Amino acid sequence: MAETLTLKAEARTKSSKGAVRSIRLAGRVPAVIYGDKKSPELISVDYKAVNTLYQTGTFTSHLLNIDIDGKVERVIPRDVQREVVRDFIIHVDFLRLGKNATLTVDVPVHFINHEASPGLKAGGVLNIVRHEVELVCPAESIPEAIEIDLTGYEMGTSIHISAVKFAQGVRPTISDRDFTVATIAAPAAVVSAESSAGAAATADAAAAPAGGAKAAAPAAGAKAAAPAAGAKAPAGKK
Repeated sequence: MAETLTLKAEARTKSSKGAVRSIRLAGRVPAVIYGDKKSPELISVDYKAVNTLYQTGTFTSHLLNIDIDGKVERVIPRDVQREVVRDFIIHVDFLRLGKNATLTVDVPVHFINHEASPGLKAGGVLNIVRHEVELVCPAESIPEAIEIDLTGYEMGTSIHISAVKFAQGVRPTISDRDFTVATIAAPAAVVSAESSAGAAATADAAAAPAGGAKAAAPAAGAKAAAPAAGAKAPAGKK
């Protein structure tokens, strides 16, 4: 389970464009806390602090304690808005979490022990089908990442979600099938060469006459039939 971090925040009372602009010029990010059947709460957080957390790649699946002038709210980031041109954070939405809250979150997939996979050692390629998996889990049990051990996987095999052991109460949102997370695939050059060889063999087989049969040839010395000498064409009717 990921460690719960604390993020300092300040309460704000205005949401006008001018007030929001002033907050950003001061090096802070306007944000809001909502949920748990309580009124939304306007806050601002330090830009550097929130950007550092965002750069980890797990920000929106990370449980946080927001400290607002001594009052602590347990939250999870739900939406991060970025400036289109200059690509910096301009607003964050935090979901307030009540007691025994259950969440749906996207959790990144990490692969370990690449060197212990016979398929990869033989030149195979790890083809990642899902970089993230959507999970339903208690707020206190959000995994920081889904870790998959590649030990023993041969070339041509698939790694399914059933290979992952989840903590109690944690489950994938897809429950009707054992979906594929990754495969150990043959190198593209090998696959291409095998495909080309197979295509050539198929073409040769199609070109060869069935059963080795040969076209019939005229008997030696045989001549085409000719009209009898003196024969005349049938006379036309009058």
